[in-house]
Amino acid sequence: MRTAVLVALLGLLLSCGGARADNYPSHPITIIVPFAAGGPTDAMARILAERMQNKLGQTILIENVTGAAGSLGVGRVVRAPPDGYTVGIGHLGTHVANGAIYRLGYDLVTDLEPVVLLPSNPMIIVSKNAVPAKTLKELIAWLKARPAPATAGTAGAGSGSHIAGLYFENITGVPLQFVPYRGTAPAMNDLVAGQIDVMIDQTSNSIAQVRAGTIRAYAVTDEKRVASASDIPTTDEAGLSGFHMTLWSGLWVPSGTPKDVVTRLNGAAVDTLNDPAVRMKLENLGLQMTPADRLSPEALGAWQQAEIAKWWPMIRAAHVQVE
Repeated sequence: MRTAVLVALLGLLLSCGGARADNYPSHPITIIVPFAAGGPTDAMARILAERMQNKLGQTILIENVTGAAGSLGVGRVVRAPPDGYTVGIGHLGTHVANGAIYRLGYDLVTDLEPVVLLPSNPMIIVSKNAVPAKTLKELIAWLKARPAPATAGTAGAGSGSHIAGLYFENITGVPLQFVPYRGTAPAMNDLVAGQIDVMIDQTSNSIAQVRAGTIRAYAVTDEKRVASASDIPTTDEAGLSGFHMTLWSGLWVPSGTPKDVVTRLNGAAVDTLNDPAVRMKLENLGLQMTPADRLSPEALGAWQQAEIAKWWPMIRAAHVQVE
């Protein structure tokens, strides 16, 4: 009798859990952006949220939780209830590099469930307009000739802009003085104002300023030119062969989120990424769309682990210190 009651209670709990998943979502969803408003990750999140909320039938709110190169925002997602109502957006910096730099208090792989691999963003080497160099070769020569290292803006230790700067130092032998910000948006403001010298930034964050003529672009860090900025050469074309880095992004939810909720979120995200109007907005930012065969949660999980294996040794060898 006692066993029968326990089995009945277990069945009731399971059925209730299934009902909650079936009714998902029943109230607004929050996407945690681990960087400042106005930056490239924030811009992507807002474009996606506008279309995803129509597919899901619920409002999607954006909350910016900044600090520690995005690790505070990711931690907020890790600690949220695993019910699908808190979703995190992040990238190579927040979901790979930070694990090699910070004592996070959480595991980037086991404490999060992947949802979808988002469009990727080649980096772009840019400078303030006062820098005399007009080509990448001239920029490198100018950097080498300086009596003190040039200032390079980053979104914090371990951010994509910081990793790209370390990579640039390794390949060119040119030292940089990294200046950390709470996101690439404020770093860009200071670059435009001439307060810092250079930045290796996400193309989507810099391209509008490049087009406006407020900063100077030298090369994109990819093997092919960006369609929306076809006049800017690749690093190979500009004379820095092999300097390739793409900042990919993704969506995650807390570990333990029901599989059918993850599937629902993935479907909404994939539907959004396939929408022509959304694709145009993202491509105009210089983003490269994710291939259709890499849009599953499993594909994001596998890619994240492969990137950890690739980048952690370089980051640790550089003895990156938290500013």
